[in-house]
Amino acid sequence: MDSAMIWEWVGYLASVVVAISLMMSDIKKLRWLNLFGAMLFVAYGMAIQAYPVAAVNFFIVLIDLYYLIKIYRESSSSS
Repeated sequence: MDSAMIWEWVGYLASVVVAISLMMSDIKKLRWLNLFGAMLFVAYGMAIQAYPVAAVNFFIVLIDLYYLIKIYRESSSSS
């Protein structure tokens, strides 16, 4: 299997992971899955030199990280 086909499958996997994340009712699960999908899209975008795809998804990674940190800090301070 050549490199281009592997990266194509990474793109498909990223799409599926993001789609599944958007079906989560638990916000923590949504953020974690979305983070993973966005990270896959960053790798995919860089690999195929689609820099706008990588940039937007890197921004999404930062957003997911921000909210995950916020969620975990709020849950630990209320305990």
